[in-house]
Amino acid sequence: MDVEKFVEKGFIKKVEPSKDLVIKEFKEADYDLSKARKAIADEDFKWATVKAYYAIFHSAKAILFSLGLQEKTHFIVGEVLKELSKEGKLESNFVDIFNAALSAREGADYHYEYSDKTAKELVAMAADFVKRMKKLNQM
Repeated sequence: MDVEKFVEKGFIKKVEPSKDLVIKEFKEADYDLSKARKAIADEDFKWATVKAYYAIFHSAKAILFSLGLQEKTHFIVGEVLKELSKEGKLESNFVDIFNAALSAREGADYHYEYSDKTAKELVAMAADFVKRMKKLNQM
């Protein structure tokens, strides 16, 4: 994987791969997904959107830690996922899900733009995303 360009620009740094951090990130992803589902049940669609994104983010971050990488910005996580897709290790729709979730979370947090439809779709996508990242971690 060609991440040197990201390292040089200061978006990411190389670290020792850490099984403990991988486990911690997946635990956070599961927690955030459960909170997103609860928020849907409570009709708190802004919070569901935010927590669904963080379930996606933490599960992707687990993959970065397994690769010996640590992000310094959220967007770079999507770029690493894109590299994994180019290598044939990850389907491109998961890159799209990450980017859509990031955009939806920013919309909810910074522009107060969210809806029940988007939140419900994002929570469903987050469940699929977390499952796929766990499978990718097993490879």
